[in-house]
Amino acid sequence: MLAVAAFAHHGFDAAKPQHTPEGFRNVTGAQVAKPLSWLLRWRWEAWRAGLPPAARQPTPVVPPQLELLQARQPSATWIGHATVLVQSGGLNILTDPVFSERASPVGFAGPRRSQPPGIALADLPPIDVVLISHNHYDHLDQTSVVQLNARSGGRTLFLVPLGIKAFLEREGITHVVELDWWDVHRVQGVEFHFVPVQHWSARGLDDRMETLWGGWCVFAPDLRWYFSGDAGYSRHFADTRERLGAHARDGLLFDLALLSIGAYEPRWFMREQHMDPADAVQAHRDLGARRSIGVHWGTFELTDEALDQPPLDLAAARQASGLPEEAFGVLPIGGTWRPAGAPGPAPKQ
Repeated sequence: MLAVAAFAHHGFDAAKPQHTPEGFRNVTGAQVAKPLSWLLRWRWEAWRAGLPPAARQPTPVVPPQLELLQARQPSATWIGHATVLVQSGGLNILTDPVFSERASPVGFAGPRRSQPPGIALADLPPIDVVLISHNHYDHLDQTSVVQLNARSGGRTLFLVPLGIKAFLEREGITHVVELDWWDVHRVQGVEFHFVPVQHWSARGLDDRMETLWGGWCVFAPDLRWYFSGDAGYSRHFADTRERLGAHARDGLLFDLALLSIGAYEPRWFMREQHMDPADAVQAHRDLGARRSIGVHWGTFELTDEALDQPPLDLAAARQASGLPEEAFGVLPIGGTWRPAGAPGPAPKQ
């Protein structure tokens, strides 16, 4: 009874399969959060093998089109890792903002950026909505969210999974809405759906699975798009398409899907929590996306593949599945994608 009472402020609901008295769980049965012995084995084997190898090429970078972004036309600009500026429904929306030098609880250690953010935080257009997928340090950066909130005078809305509102409020961020899986929040006629993915959460040693994780579906008149956050491949992608199928047009649910394609080696350790490019190609098909862009690569060295390997593996997976090149690719850091027929020049993708 004490555990249930302690967690009630996070929205505990015994009728929902993802809820537990202590926090949350994956409903797919996957063993996502690995025991310490597995982690130690992975790090030992990586050290012995000298992994990850050095990248053969630096992550491509182009100057951002800041003036064009002032128009708020439908677009997606890759800032780095899982941080994307998406413009839809007249809103400026930022996913998982991480602008700090390291994805770490401390500034002197931990994964370090290989390239600066594609748009400096100070150069962003006014941000209306920030979407957070989960609380890992490479997706929820304390310094970045505090600066974004201060920059807007508290007007930016933060949409977050259950359990994260309290963290933001401790940082002085109060314009926050928490969502559970399948909850919907509307902003100026744009629908934000928080949807299930297979992953996990923790920021320390004693808070594993205490906050929820998930992906985002955003439906605006000019752009319907999906953001996976972190996710292992699961049935959730097909379930999302089935459950939200009323939003489909011409048989496709999304104009754009932002799908994680990095941090996937070794597969025996990462499979349940991070898709590899082949998994992402299947997720693209499951979701019913017209176009997908790979994110969550080329920025922080997190796992055993080289920083430049994900796009190479994506090209191979795309070819093996018969998917056209224009259906699923990547952007350079700072690069902007716009739908076909959108005004203004776009950088080569």
